[in-house]
Amino acid sequence: RPVMVNYGHIHDASYITSFFTLLSVAIFSSPVSSRQRCPQANGLESIAPLVRSGEEISDPIPATIKGIIPAWISGSFLRNGPGKFEFGQDRYTHWFDGMALMHRFHISEGSVTYSSRFLRSDSYVQNSEKNRIVVSEFGTVATPDPCKNIFARFFSRFQSPKATDNANVNFVKYKGDYYVSTETNYMRRVDPQSLETKEKVDWSQYIAVNSATAHPHYDPEGATYNMGNSYNKNGFFYNIIRVPPTDENAATEETANLTGAKVICSIRAAEPRKPSYYHSFVMSENYIVFIEQPIKLDLLKFMLYKIQGKSFNKIMSWEPQYGTIFHLVNRHTGKESEVRYRAAPMFTLHQINAFEDSGFLVMDMCCGDDGEVIGEFTLENLRRCSGEEVDKFYNSLCRNLPRRYVLPLTVDEQTPLDQNLVTLHNYKATSVILQVYMTHEELHNDELLQYGGLEFPQINYDQYNGRSYRYFYSCGFGHVFSDSLLKMDLHTKELKVWRYPGLYPSEPVFVASPKATEEDDGVVLSVIITPRKDKSTFLLILDAKNFTELGRAEVPVNIPSGTHGAFYKMG
Repeated sequence: RPVMVNYGHIHDASYITSFFTLLSVAIFSSPVSSRQRCPQANGLESIAPLVRSGEEISDPIPATIKGIIPAWISGSFLRNGPGKFEFGQDRYTHWFDGMALMHRFHISEGSVTYSSRFLRSDSYVQNSEKNRIVVSEFGTVATPDPCKNIFARFFSRFQSPKATDNANVNFVKYKGDYYVSTETNYMRRVDPQSLETKEKVDWSQYIAVNSATAHPHYDPEGATYNMGNSYNKNGFFYNIIRVPPTDENAATEETANLTGAKVICSIRAAEPRKPSYYHSFVMSENYIVFIEQPIKLDLLKFMLYKIQGKSFNKIMSWEPQYGTIFHLVNRHTGKESEVRYRAAPMFTLHQINAFEDSGFLVMDMCCGDDGEVIGEFTLENLRRCSGEEVDKFYNSLCRNLPRRYVLPLTVDEQTPLDQNLVTLHNYKATSVILQVYMTHEELHNDELLQYGGLEFPQINYDQYNGRSYRYFYSCGFGHVFSDSLLKMDLHTKELKVWRYPGLYPSEPVFVASPKATEEDDGVVLSVIITPRKDKSTFLLILDAKNFTELGRAEVPVNIPSGTHGAFYKMG
């Protein structure tokens, strides 16, 4: 249990900050990290073929069906991710930099077709026209135009870098329209049936933010919530954004429309010169939680990195001395809680779910103990040959595990010090008031460690997001890219596993059956790729309840490893 300190006896504010920093690391850091708990790899195969440029197939081709595709599945499984890694003689250096390649598996009456298209972003078009990389990405700096003289090339380094619109992370929805998104201020509206690229959308034209995540949340009324950054003379802020649902009485417009978007809360960064990186956030029925984790963005380096010829990923650093802060915001009023919830330094990309229970907010997420992993996914690392080189790289990576944090919602001046505030009988997580210090509960047993931890969690979102739930689906990481699909029962911590050597599944997406009466009544979709055989991709359909294969739809194409996706319902 954490050591208790009475801040009322400490008057120097700067000392409080530095003292807490030391306290959080010393008390809360686990003696054994998540990486150390998982087995070391030995003899991993090369996955280089999974990070080569893909091909565009604009006209749908039929898939070969093996097994059964349930006739009730009607819609399109949409996937996004990096798909082109070179222009002319120029090569990208980081996996995140590849040009967005969108994929569509259309399912209807037991049949499946496949198509794919590159996003016609400004970045893609300009690179194609010049046949070289002219727009900088996360890990690659564009080279100066060789046609310019030496002085023009020198002074071009002092121009403000333009944000990319290479939206290669996810498919998202606003007001009924589909967009592809990344983590800049730009999105692209797309046609989910033809994958045609529509207009570019700039968040800053609607609200005062200069970025937004690729992982929004949706409420039952149709509103969409997201988060984005802003900075001005008053500091650096993390902003919660609300986009209202479609106005049913409004005229239908064939154009992007984020009218009515507004910032409902601005959270000041704890370290204004070193704000935190974040990939997603937590939302329950009544609350939004922003997790300020110790992956830091150095703003001074950000201003200098173009002059120095360094890429954006170079300004990120893992600084565990800052610990983790959970900011609690009422999503209806936009009011931020005065209570500061703190925990040990941890790294998280994706949350699983969050729900309220008897005056507590229960948050489940995939967490690790080392945030340096993001910058390591260079193409050089991912294209290493089989054997010792791949093993060494994989064994250096963080392993994320499912953890639960419980936030007491009724904390005030009368709350007693030096005791566990979590009184729920079924939860092992603890909270102690100091401000409020939290420790987590492990949502797994040792069996999960054999699969290398997990990531890309998904739930029955439409029915159970923000509600108490039992199951989630994810990818196991026994390799650098996911090599298994997992179903976790949170009541028993039992795992169900789909895993075959040489097959690498994508993020699983749950699709409920039309007359579902139980949480796991439906199917799980995942795209399976392999480095072992050319053009051997297939769409896998699993029975979500027993996690056994129902069928697969094989297509003779090579699909690069991707990121996220969504199921677009038809009819």
